[in-house]
Amino acid sequence: MILRDWCDLPQDMQHPSIRSYYDVLHGKKYQLFLKFLLDRIIAGILLILLLPILFVLAICIKIDSPGEIFFRQKRITRYGKEFYIYKFRTMVQNAESVGAQVTSDNDARITKVGRQIRDLRLDELPQLINILQGDMTFVGTRPEVPKYVAQYTEEMRATLLMPAGVTSEASISYKDESRLLEGAVNVDDVYVNKVLPEKMKVNLLSLQKFNLATDFFLMLKTVRAVL
Repeated sequence: MILRDWCDLPQDMQHPSIRSYYDVLHGKKYQLFLKFLLDRIIAGILLILLLPILFVLAICIKIDSPGEIFFRQKRITRYGKEFYIYKFRTMVQNAESVGAQVTSDNDARITKVGRQIRDLRLDELPQLINILQGDMTFVGTRPEVPKYVAQYTEEMRATLLMPAGVTSEASISYKDESRLLEGAVNVDDVYVNKVLPEKMKVNLLSLQKFNLATDFFLMLKTVRAVL
């Protein structure tokens, strides 16, 4: 994971409010390289170990409701790059066309098997593929859809200096995010104006404090939760 030179960053990221975050990461380039190696080694091992579970989940999803096994959605990762995130499908087919792009606990689009998978956080397992592809890391800011990234302030875009993450301090703090959105008249509006800014405060603080040891500890917590 090599950090680009400042002058090679996208123009909308060469902003004074991002420079301090960039300097912190630039001073830890060897830790970033080790993070890059650990991500791929551990993701590869987990995919092999979890193949039987992935197979069983795929069968359950297919039997439960019509549609694809995997849910693919365009998200934004490092330097503003678009990529497709992989998840097990937990909602009815074409759910995005009949509702918001964030989900509350009482969302009628969630399938029977999907609800159980979401409760156990097993829908996130296919993101191991995204890690191997280099679009994601175990610990980092959760990837947002393009329309939410378009609402970022200049400072928020500092989170795009790193690949998107499977987990983070912010996602742990807001693990019950869907409950916060219950009853909202406009889920997208509440998310963009209330939930997202609070999460980004935590993400930016984590970026300032980046340390491989802390990062590795959070990654182990995530792996233990899966196993």
